[in-house]
Amino acid sequence: MTDSSDHQPTASQAAKKLFLPGAGGSSTFWDPVASYLPEAWPKVRFSWPGLGAQPSDPRINSMQDLHALVAREIAAPVDLVAQSMGGVIAARLAIETPKLVHRLVLTATSAGVDMVSLGASDWRSNYQQNFPNAARWIIEQEAASPLALEQILAPTLLIWGDSDPISPVAVGEELLRRIPNAQLEVVAGGDHDLAVLHAELVAGWIHNHLK
Repeated sequence: MTDSSDHQPTASQAAKKLFLPGAGGSSTFWDPVASYLPEAWPKVRFSWPGLGAQPSDPRINSMQDLHALVAREIAAPVDLVAQSMGGVIAARLAIETPKLVHRLVLTATSAGVDMVSLGASDWRSNYQQNFPNAARWIIEQEAASPLALEQILAPTLLIWGDSDPISPVAVGEELLRRIPNAQLEVVAGGDHDLAVLHAELVAGWIHNHLK
């Protein structure tokens, strides 16, 4: 997918795209998807200090600190593309700063809903095994506070996998029900890492939503 140089970019194309990872914390998570998106799109890939295998930062000790990290990057309207835990931050920003979040993409996230009641499995044990040196606060924090998803004004693309035990399709369906201007796409056989293993398919949906 490439941009045409024959016309000026639309406001949506010119908006900065902020890519937020999940609890794995690496800015490279979105690289496979980004490789299929127009090079001309301005992209910022965040990493989460202290999470996964990322170097720690004494200033980052909570979800609120990560929220502030992203918020500082938003001085003009942006598009947010977020995975899993990053989707909680993105949804909060969309609610708190509706004039600055132009479009929203959420993949396999929780976004403040009751995950247990929707059949989600606990991810903490596997996370500790995979990232033994990650900051403890990420597994010790209480469940994300409920969010007023009905207040999200940004057109929202929801992408889920139908084989994801961490964030089942039922979660995506709940967000679809509650977010006013949302659409849901489901990856057949997709797990929690669907944005990596099904990057071309996911990128196509994201491109159509953000163009």
